[in-house]
Amino acid sequence: MRALLPLLICGLLGAASALPAQVSIGNIRHEYQRLNNCGPVTVGMALSRWGGTMNQYDIAPKLKAGVGDVNVSPEELAAFARGQGMTVHLARGGTLPMLRRLLAAGFPVIAETWFVTPDSGGMGHYRLLTGYDDAKGKFSVLDSYMGHLGFTYAEFDGLWRSFGRTFLVIVPASRQAALDEALGYHADARMAKRAALRVALVEAEKKDDAVAWLNVGQAKLSLGDSRGAARAFDAAFAARPDPMLDPIRPAREEGGWPWRTLWYVFGPLEAYTRTARYTDVMRLTTAVLRDVPAHEEIFYWRGRALTGLGRVAEAQAAYREALRLRPGFAAAQAALAGL
Repeated sequence: MRALLPLLICGLLGAASALPAQVSIGNIRHEYQRLNNCGPVTVGMALSRWGGTMNQYDIAPKLKAGVGDVNVSPEELAAFARGQGMTVHLARGGTLPMLRRLLAAGFPVIAETWFVTPDSGGMGHYRLLTGYDDAKGKFSVLDSYMGHLGFTYAEFDGLWRSFGRTFLVIVPASRQAALDEALGYHADARMAKRAALRVALVEAEKKDDAVAWLNVGQAKLSLGDSRGAARAFDAAFAARPDPMLDPIRPAREEGGWPWRTLWYVFGPLEAYTRTARYTDVMRLTTAVLRDVPAHEEIFYWRGRALTGLGRVAEAQAAYREALRLRPGFAAAQAALAGL
């Protein structure tokens, strides 16, 4: 692998230099979202590139238990798109050159980003990249909340890194080979995960902020290092809160990561569960449920912690609540059956 790395880098640099200076992908329908519907809207916009006609009123009932469901995960978006017969590449650790290659190949990209409004503060938000302009140094973005936007490469990356640069690409199965070519080394899951960890560690050393340590934790967890992930999540929790990401953070909130982080990101709960830190999971899930009482993933992780604590009846109740909120929630079904 070390011998191949210089060739790989040269190949990627050559591919990047051959890209057009400006790209705009057409034939994509924009739609404005209703409350908490950025996921259904954005996946619908991505599917419209390939002839899809479904809007949020078709998609949201299939992805959400109701308006109180504040999170549609990237995995849920991917599963929905695969159910429409599409091929999906979902991963963390994307890069700006990779985005440009994908867009140049005609593939719009769903990115999970941070979003801040003056009245609601910071939250997770999906956006669809549809083009770029190197002369302006900007990406073109369809935003379900704000319409057609342009972000400088640095601005976009600053929002994207809050979710470990998670991205989804949805294409017809016939375009798999072209997708793999545009992805470059990102098409190899193991290589991409190791690269994501290297980037996260460099950023953690440089920035030492909650987002950087969250990304280290997620990267270590994806590589199977639960204890290392838990230590990184501890560092994220111990970091100083960033008022730019969290301008209306409630005074009661503890820890350094943004207030709504655990609405969308469950790596800390998984790492703490895997390392038998069940009381930490109980504390964190209690805080989330105080603000979002209808959150199926939080009930699932609470059930896992209760199981570890030997509180079986309460764990069963937590899993049943997760299934009430999302019928067919496979992880909750399996956990409940295991009890």
